[in-house]
Parts: sequence; C-alpha cells; structure tokens
Amino acid sequence: MSVIDWTIVVGYLLALVGLSWRDRNALRGNATQVILGGRALTLPAFVASLVTTWYGGILGVSEYSYSYGISNWVVFGLPYYLGAMVFSLFLAKRARRSQSLTIPRRIREQIGERSGFIAALLVFVTSAPTAYLLGLGILIQFFLGVPAGIAMALSALFSVGYVSIGGFNAVVRTDKLQFVLMYGGFITLFAILFFNYGFLDFIVSAVPSDHLSWTGGASIWYIASWYIIAQGALVEPTFHQRCYAAQDEKTASRGIIISIGFWMLFDFLTTFCGLYAKALIPEIANPALAFPQLALQILPPVALGLFVTGLSAVVMSTIDSNSFIAATTFSFDILKSRKSATDNSALRRNTLIGLWLSTGLAALFALAFESIVDVWKEFGSVIMPALLSPILFSFLLKDRRFKLSDNQGMVLIVLPALVSISWILYRHLSPTGAYPFPEYPFFTEPILPGLYLSALLSASFLFAKRGGTHT
Repeated sequence: MSVIDWTIVVGYLLALVGLSWRDRNALRGNATQVILGGRALTLPAFVASLVTTWYGGILGVSEYSYSYGISNWVVFGLPYYLGAMVFSLFLAKRARRSQSLTIPRRIREQIGERSGFIAALLVFVTSAPTAYLLGLGILIQFFLGVPAGIAMALSALFSVGYVSIGGFNAVVRTDKLQFVLMYGGFITLFAILFFNYGFLDFIVSAVPSDHLSWTGGASIWYIASWYIIAQGALVEPTFHQRCYAAQDEKTASRGIIISIGFWMLFDFLTTFCGLYAKALIPEIANPALAFPQLALQILPPVALGLFVTGLSAVVMSTIDSNSFIAATTFSFDILKSRKSATDNSALRRNTLIGLWLSTGLAALFALAFESIVDVWKEFGSVIMPALLSPILFSFLLKDRRFKLSDNQGMVLIVLPALVSISWILYRHLSPTGAYPFPEYPFFTEPILPGLYLSALLSASFLFAKRGGTHT
C-alpha cells in the first residue's frame, strides 16, 4: 500500500474518534439515554446502523464466496433476508411498543427474575464480538505483518476505545460513516473488476463449475442448518436494540425492510467479488483473505485505500455495536439493574467495565477459533434454541393463562443451550471432528437437538397450562 492509501486509512480512524467525541457526554445520562440514545433513532440512522452492524463478518463471506462461489447467496444471503423479514412482520412493532430496554429485561418482566438473569449471561457471552475481532485481527495481521496476538489486541483496543467515549450515540454516528465506506469500497472494487475483465462470460470461463452451483457441493442438511440459524434474527440483540431505540413503530418495521434491500445489494457485490477472486487468484492459503489479496492485486492507489477503509468499516461497525450490547447487558441486566437504572454514575462505570470485559472475552474466544464461519455457526446454535421460545412467549402470548413461571423460563433457556453446547463440545473433543450421530440427518447440526428440546418443553408447558396445572 502507498503512503496515500495509509493516509486514507488513518484519516478514517481519526474520523471515528472525532465522531465519538461529539457524543462524549452520552454515557452520563439515564438508562434509556445510554442504552438506546433516548429512543430517537430516525429511519436513515436506523437503516445505516442496522445494515452495517448485521454485516460484520465480511471475511467469513470472503472465505465462503471464494471457496464455494454463488452458494454464498444461498447460505449467507437468502436465509438472513427471511429471518429479518420474519422479525419485521411479527416482532419489530411489538418490540418498539414494549418500551423494553434489552432482551433480558423483557424476559425478566414477562417471565421472571432468574430467567432474565440467565438470559443476560447468555446474551453477554454470545454478543461478545468474537468473530469480528478475529476478522479485524486477521486484517491487521495481513496488512501490518504483526503476530496474531498483537493484531487481536490492537483491534480490540481501538474498536472499544472510541465506543467508550460516546456509547450508543457514538455507535450510530460512526455507523453512518461506515455505511458509506463499506458500499463505496466494494462498489469501487466491483466496478474496476467489471470494466477490466467483463462479467459473467469471464467468471463462467474462469472458475470451477461447482462454484456456479447453488449448493456449492454442501449437503442439504448443512445448508438447511443455516436457514434455521438465520432465524436467530428473532433473538438477535442488535435487532431488538435498534427497534427499542427507533423513534416509532413504523421506523422499526420499515427500517428492517429497507435494510434487507441494502443487504441484497451488498451480497451481490461480495459474492461476485469472491468469484472474481477465485478466477484471478486460483490458490489462496487463507480464503478469508481473498478480498484484500484481490484488492492489492488490481486496485490503484487511492482506490485501494478507500477499499481497505470500507473493508475495515464492515468489521468495526459490528465490533462496536456487539461489544456495546454486551457492555450494557453487563451493567443493566447482570449487575443489580435497579441501581444501574437510577444511578447514572453506576450505570456509566459498569458499562465501561462491561465493555472491556466483553472485548477481552471475545479476544480469548477468537484465539481458539480459526474460522469465522465456525464462530457464527456455533454461537448461533446455542443462543437460538435458548432464547427463541422465551422471547416468543414474552411477545406473542399475551393471555396470562399461558404465562411461563420463572422455573419454566429457566428450564426453557438452560436445557436447550446445554444440549447444543454438548454437541459442539463433542465435535471439538472427538478425534473425528464430527458432531454426534452423523448417520441421522435430523441430528447432524448442534442447533437441531437444542431446538427440538425447546419445542418439546414449550409444548409441554402450554399443555400443562391449558390443563390447569402449574409449575
């Protein structure tokens, strides 16, 4: 990279700090102001923040689109559009109308204190930006040539540093800049590829035939598992937080629909850039680096600097948002929330502690993983079975006859999570590296047994309520 490219990157980083500094007093307000920015999120801000935040795993997309081609759209595109659409249709307006501040608080209010606390622990761990710190660390290591540990530390320190200045308002304000950069960077890369090499004729002639298959050679059960994992949008803290923060119900519902359109556009750009990378660089040791290696090969100065800032923006926008959600979960839901809700100084102090704890936890997890895709899959396979039924109970079943007891809520969160975790641990500890019962397709992926148990428990609790018994 040239001096002018590095100047652009440094300018971007300074801009993030400057934008955060404008909201330096935001963490001194009450809980609603700190966690949700006063519920004043307009439609443009809602869209920019949600689009950037939910698309942080750009190196995972690089890894998959380079390795499997157009099936990237089938696995990491379409399932997530459907998940977001379901959220928009059934939960977005209800979430905004609820006046809740967090998912654990909603569960605490509707089910019970202990259920909300367990949900808070789970949200804290799974919101820690593991996959995205791993991605940013890989980028820093690639461009600066520093060891992985140092790269991870640098990514954690900077990403969390500017969020600690301005809280949720800083997250949203920087997301607007990052939205422009992520689209600008990839549109620039795609345009130069298009004009230099052509489009479909070139790609079809240059990539392996299985890269043009909708399955990419993956099994139907593997693909199906991603459609189930993508429904994790229903339990995704980012979606809930943005809806809670929206200025009204229409903003929450319409904002998600508009965001789906932007995700479709970005998936088009990333999928075909991945195919161009496979065509132009047939062998890459780490497919997660396909995008930056392609950019270094074909982009001129200035364009390269803009692309690197765009690539960084995709990742950093998710790190700051997820780490802030984990931080506010720690301060508002894990610690004594009553005090945090009324004592502004305690809320600020505990949020800052939570911010650094969650980032440190994410860094430790990131060092244990090599694949960003594996992080998505395994974290999603735990939180989805654990929180889906409690959230649906809290929003959709208004009849008090079907209200879960606190004991039922705890069982409904803990047992499905433990089942999915046991599947994951089996794979990591097994010499074969496979999940248990590989011969039974209905049990191959860790999310499935957890969901089965969650559905069975939910049905039994509803039957018991209907029959007039109580737990």
